[in-house]
This record gives sequence, C-alpha cells and structure tokens, in this order.
Amino acid sequence: MLKRLFPFLNWRFAKADLRADFLAGLTVALVLIPQSMAYAQLAGLPVVVGLYASFLPVVFGALWGSSHHLQTGPVAMTSLLTATALMPLAVPETAEYVVLAGVLAVVLGIIRLLIGFFKLTVVANFLSRPVLDGFVHAGVLVIASSQVGKLFGLQMERSGWYLRDLWNLFAGLPGTNWLALGLGGLSIALLVILKKVLPKLPAALFVVVVTTALVYFLGWSEKVSIVGEIQRGLPKFVPVALEWSTVLKLLPGALAITLIGFMEMTGVAKAVAAKSRQPLDLDQEMIGQGVAALSAGFAGGYPVSGSLSRTALSFASGAKTGLNCIFTGVFVALFLMFLAGTLYYLPKAALGAIIIVAVVNLLDFKRLFGYWKVSRLEGFTALFTFVATLVFAPQLQNGILVGAALSIVIFLFQTMKPNVALLGRHEDGTYRTHDLYNLTVDPQMPVIRFDGRLFFANTSYFEEILLDTCGEYPEAAFLAIDCQGINAIDASGVEMLADMVSKLRENQIELLFIRMKFPVRKMLDRAGLLAEIGEANFFHRIDDARARVYGESA
Repeated sequence: MLKRLFPFLNWRFAKADLRADFLAGLTVALVLIPQSMAYAQLAGLPVVVGLYASFLPVVFGALWGSSHHLQTGPVAMTSLLTATALMPLAVPETAEYVVLAGVLAVVLGIIRLLIGFFKLTVVANFLSRPVLDGFVHAGVLVIASSQVGKLFGLQMERSGWYLRDLWNLFAGLPGTNWLALGLGGLSIALLVILKKVLPKLPAALFVVVVTTALVYFLGWSEKVSIVGEIQRGLPKFVPVALEWSTVLKLLPGALAITLIGFMEMTGVAKAVAAKSRQPLDLDQEMIGQGVAALSAGFAGGYPVSGSLSRTALSFASGAKTGLNCIFTGVFVALFLMFLAGTLYYLPKAALGAIIIVAVVNLLDFKRLFGYWKVSRLEGFTALFTFVATLVFAPQLQNGILVGAALSIVIFLFQTMKPNVALLGRHEDGTYRTHDLYNLTVDPQMPVIRFDGRLFFANTSYFEEILLDTCGEYPEAAFLAIDCQGINAIDASGVEMLADMVSKLRENQIELLFIRMKFPVRKMLDRAGLLAEIGEANFFHRIDDARARVYGESA
C-alpha cells in the first residue's frame, strides 16, 4: 500500500546507475533551461515562470509517475494552449496573467489526479489519430508563425482572430528590425547545423550563450528586444484561490491541455518503455502528471506536460532510473540560484528561433495526407480538424472539439450501416461474399453475414436487409444469419430479431442462426427469445443448417 502511494519507493539503485542518471539529468537540464524560457514566452509569461515550471514539476512528475525516463516540464503545445486559455482573461506578462497561469495549472492538476485515481485514461481513446494529427499540425504552424514577430523585431497584435493578426504582421514587414532578424536567422542556422554536425551538443544553450554575448559585448541591448532581469532564487509557495467563476472560464483550456498532453505523453512513454523494457502504468503516470501540475501552480509556474524531445534525450543519454529527473530539477534550481542573472541580455529573437526549430520537427505532412490512402473519411477528418484549428486560432481547443465531434458523427454513420454480405458456397466448401467471387446464392436458404455490433443505431438497416432478401428470393423457406461477426447485441437488437422471427413465421419462413457467440446467445436467453425461436434453429456450421433444410448428412 505504501509503495502504491509513493511509487518512487520501488526504485532500485546501483553505483553505475547513479553516474548514468547524473549525466543524463545534466544533459536534459542544458536543453530544458533555454527551452523553458522560450516556451514561457510562447505562453505569454515572463521567462522566469518557465524556469519555475522546470524545477519542482520535473521532480514530482518522476517521483509519482511510473516511467523512469518521462521528463515533465514546459512544452510547446501546452504553452500555446495556456496562452489560448489565458489571453481572453488578462494581458500577457502582467501579474494577473501570471496568477491565472498558476490557477490553470492547479485545475489541470486536479483533473489529471481524478483521471489517474479513477483509471479513466481510456477516455482518451475517443480522440482518433487523424483528429490529433490534424490538430497538432495546425498547432505547430500557429506556434511557429507566432514567433515570426520576434524574429523580425515586430509586435504581433492580438485581435482575437489569429489569421488576421498574422496578416497584419506580414503587412508590417517593411518595419523589420534587421538586427533582430540577423540574430534570429543566426540562431536558426546554428540550431540546424549543430544538430547535424554535433548532435550531442546542447545546441539551444549554445545559441543562448552566443547571442547573449553578442548583444552584451556589441552594445545591442537598446536596438533589439531582450529578456531583461531574471529574478534569482528558488520559487516561493504561492497560495492559489480557486474561484468558481474563474475555474469555469479556465476549464475548457484545462481539458484541452489534459487531452493533448496525455496523447503526447503516452506516445513517447510507450516508445521509451518498449525500448527499456520497463513496465508502464498510464493511470499512475497521470497521477504523476497531476502532482507535477499542482507543484507548478503552487510554485509560481504554469501548466506542464510530459516532453517528447526531452524524454527521448533522457533515454538516449543513458538514464537508468527516475533519479535522472531529480538531477535535472536540481540543476535547474542551481541555475535559478546562481546563474539566472547572466541572461539579462538574451535577445527574444533567439528564443523565438529555439521555439520554431523545436516545433517544426513535429511536422509530417506525408503522414497527415497519408490518411487519405487508408480512408477518405479519415483523411477528410484530419484535414477538417487542421483547417478548423487554424480558423479558430487562438481558441485552439475549438478546433479539436470540432474535429472530435466530426469523428464521432462519422463513426456513428458507419455503425448505422455496417458491412452485410449475402453468402454463396465456394468450390472449396467455404462460404464467401457472393458478388465478390461470383457465387450462387442458395434460393431455398439465403445466408446473410452481419459484421458488427447489432444495436439501436443499425437495427432498422439490418431489418431492411432481411426483408429485401426475402423479397429477392420469394421461394426461400429459410433465411439464415451467419452471426460470427456479431460481437454484441442490445435491447433494440433483441426486439428487432423477435419481430423478424414473428413476421417471417407468418409468411412460412424460418429464421436460422449460425455460429452465434455466447454473449449474444445469453442476451437472447435473458429476453426469452431463445425459447421462442427454438433450439432447433441454432447451428454451429452453415452446412449443419443445410442438412436440416435438405435432409442431407452434414
């Protein structure tokens, strides 16, 4: 019980593991520090808030999670959704805005804890991959384009419609700050080149150091926008007041962050767990993410999630236990205490470049349009979600809600008309779809195969198929249903079968049931329909039914 409440008690250490975790923690911290500042700016927050969100959340996420490699902290999509949720309520980088960011983190933490405690992670299955990919690709474009203003040294207006703001930004390009553009372009070039030439070097940190030094030594601080003073010291406890009216306003954003963060966290955690052969408990992981979000809210931070890139880096750096995340948090704390002031002259153009390069790697339009090859409906869903997210920006959660709603509607329409096949006997003795193999249907006993759950949404469709088949084969004295594909049935399905048995018997036609699964048979028995139909009308094979019809030996 104690280890269930405190999962980190299950950790086992060896001397070699300690050294590996130390180095992995340091490696991740060198990437996390510049990323956290950049993502805080993306969320509309002071850079120090990003650093606060990179200390305790990293530690608590590891202590109460199940993965030894999942690195929690500021991430691009969560930061963008945070801005989406907060900007209608307050002005970015103001004290009110920072307070609301903490409230949002606490609300997010409570939601995650409830999901983890009640084992509700299965709810995420309602979000299909086409919807998620359509949303992520649109979100990446919004994130990347939102940093264009920093690169060009321009201020991006916020009118409530992102596409209009982006158009106005490009209209103002004649006023470009060429020095800021040069620093941003240099940053992007360094990030791209270093990733290829020296992949183990923390390129983002290198860019931060280089651009900060250039601004300081060349006296450019008055010519470009810089980060300015970063408060030194560890974060202090911040009391968070959860006013009901505020919580209701933040709830849609918190739910969107929960869903998107879970999908991102699940993907990378499963991939790393498969490679490390470490057991993964997604419900426990949600508890860890919930505790991490709460710690961020009460320590002056903002919503956090599991990071795809930093988790992969943790594993690639040789981390063995969750202790590597503890080391990451410790290194961030040391930076806050002793080195935060050294980045006073860091140009915001460099932070914009870090964000752009980090998120562009998430784009994979080949996969997005690949859904068309699998299914036109799936492809349309992905494209529709992509366009809707761009149109609704900055209210990104509306895009994913529309996409999810469309996905559910398409699913319902598909279940209303599942695959139904009329079977004929093949020369090898098996029964197959007659029109695909040009087979002859038995006019005395047509056999219909129904593929799918028989429930209220498709009972009328199946009833229509049965009646049409009787009309097409008027000489049939028997009508057989191959039930192998029927996995479940509800009360509406039972009622429909009862009506059909009665109607067909009035017309001297017996309804036969072949290969019916036990759960379906049990439902018929509960409803009393099994006795009404008669045991003699149930068969294990189609040939057994034919033996009754023709008096043959099966």
